[in-house]
Amino acid sequence: MIKAAPIVPGSPRLEAVLERMRLLHPKVIDLSLGRIEGLLAKLGNPERRLPPIVHVAGTNGKGSTVAFLRAMAEAAGKRVHVYTSPHLVHFHERIRLAGHFIADDRLADLLERIEQVNGGDPITFFEITTAAAFLAFAEELADLLLLEVGLGGRLDATNVIQTPAVSVLTRISMDHMQFLGETIEAIAAEKAGIIKAGCPAVAGPQVDPAVTGVFQAMADQAGAPLALAGRDWRAEPLGDSGWRYSDAQGTLDLPLPALPGAHQIDNAGTAIAATRHLPFAVPAAAIRQGLAAVEWPARLQRLRRGPLVELLPAGWELHLDGGHNDSAGQVLARHLAAWTADGRRLDLIFGMLGSKRPLDFLAPLAPYVRRLRAVAIPGEAASVTAEDAATLARQAGIEAAASPDVAQAVAELAALGAGEPPARLLICGSLYLAGTVLAQNG
Repeated sequence: MIKAAPIVPGSPRLEAVLERMRLLHPKVIDLSLGRIEGLLAKLGNPERRLPPIVHVAGTNGKGSTVAFLRAMAEAAGKRVHVYTSPHLVHFHERIRLAGHFIADDRLADLLERIEQVNGGDPITFFEITTAAAFLAFAEELADLLLLEVGLGGRLDATNVIQTPAVSVLTRISMDHMQFLGETIEAIAAEKAGIIKAGCPAVAGPQVDPAVTGVFQAMADQAGAPLALAGRDWRAEPLGDSGWRYSDAQGTLDLPLPALPGAHQIDNAGTAIAATRHLPFAVPAAAIRQGLAAVEWPARLQRLRRGPLVELLPAGWELHLDGGHNDSAGQVLARHLAAWTADGRRLDLIFGMLGSKRPLDFLAPLAPYVRRLRAVAIPGEAASVTAEDAATLARQAGIEAAASPDVAQAVAELAALGAGEPPARLLICGSLYLAGTVLAQNG
């Protein structure tokens, strides 16, 4: 068996604080605002001393939209705070202060301070870390805060903010139904719970028109102006030459984003629509610069170094994507169709959490995949087993077998393809799986 490198931890002090908090406050999802509101009150309500906020909710595209917004605002010369989750490799990735990840010691200081103030009262792990982020953001000056919802929207810990500069809703699909509801309308309503009275909102392109109807109804109820994709703004591809953004303020012909995939045009368009509501201008030059400079790992990312890449025969490519639901599978399938149009074969390495719907993700990919190796996600008790994941892949119509780990899966697929033209490998199915891969090969 080929051994993978261990995940690189943060500083020993931060890791010790995080481990203690995980034991005291397990990572249990318990959607509510009462606990964090009480904690923030004890801390002096830092959520009321933040820079202008872009609050982002949705099922797919949240992280990419935040990445575009950060790149564009920073290209305009602004200092930008960012809060996202989950992290991929290091916990401090969740909190970015004015362009830099928060230092491990500062984060440990904040967590210990919050732990003392909380005094053992019931609280979730995500609520504590969100409170730490709010404290950090309140204590350092910035021009903008990009705040990504953790789960849902209405009852997410980030939704204690009162007057965002703009609320942003990305694509909605079926995910986390055990918490958000069993219909697309119910999920959309939970996400749209971030819309605030009188505060502008922006909605990205949707697959199901019922979602747009829910958004409009909730915006009307809140008295919030809503800019809908396809009605109030448009993002339209122009072939290989680029794409066009248009709204009431004008039209921009733009280069393709640095993030690969046609769906990133939708996310970039959503970001531009959001910039129209910021308290400062983001000129066209900054938008173009941001499109070229944007980075967001594990979104159709090509891996170019590390032990996994070294296992590949000459000419092969290794890519990584963290998509994990039906909508992500459909978007990914469109990209795979373009990938395989040149005749190059594609193999998958796949792992997924048991709370997801593997068949819904895999079915759209099946026509483009030659072989699949299934793995369990390291360190995740809720992972589908490699054997069960392989069975599900075969049910989706993909030739599949189980492998003990990602490195072994790469080696097996490379051996099976020996003597054949160079192929592409795609590791996919989970952000948690992507994080372990990036820790070793990022």
